[in-house]
Amino acid sequence: MPLRAVSIISHLNNVSRGEPPVLPTEHGHAMDIVDLHLYDETAIQQAAELLVLGFREHWPDSWTTLESALDEVRGLLTADYICRIALDDAGNVVGWIGGLPSYDGNVWELHPLVVHPDYQRQGIGRALVLDLEARVRERGGLTLHLGSDDVDGSTSLSDVDLYTELWEKIRTIRNLKGHPYEFYQKLGYTIIGVMPDANGRGKPDIYMAKRIG
Repeated sequence: MPLRAVSIISHLNNVSRGEPPVLPTEHGHAMDIVDLHLYDETAIQQAAELLVLGFREHWPDSWTTLESALDEVRGLLTADYICRIALDDAGNVVGWIGGLPSYDGNVWELHPLVVHPDYQRQGIGRALVLDLEARVRERGGLTLHLGSDDVDGSTSLSDVDLYTELWEKIRTIRNLKGHPYEFYQKLGYTIIGVMPDANGRGKPDIYMAKRIG
């Protein structure tokens, strides 16, 4: 079914029509985005390994062990949640994304999103986000939101007083170390607030959201 010579426009059209998405990498290989299932232990293991590997540099305390990452993956494998994985042409998990409902399904949280470091900057993260948006929209969701921690001084919102002139600080935010907030902004997400000191003094959680319905 998936074709190797598929364009990124075709992928986005598939997502908008609710069809199984196919993503081409820069090397011309196709990637499928599919549901992660409880019975697929190999894919679950690979997804957990991705969490540990992908968050190690900027968020080292997120998943410090494979066991904690496995708990996170399996916790998303229920009918109420969404758990989608990107597979390369050999069937290996190179990215995954989760969605959790709240507010009677009107609002969903994007959590988590991770792409293997060797496959980053190839459009996989973007495709996973757009795919999740389509799946949430199918379930009647209106808003998709996320929190993106700044624990290592990656933005100008770290190590400052966020209780004064907050919206000016948000308006003039600067990316100092490749924080992903700019990635989400390019996909239409807006910074809607912060939680000061969420990860310790001067280490905020940056809240972002997008209307999708």
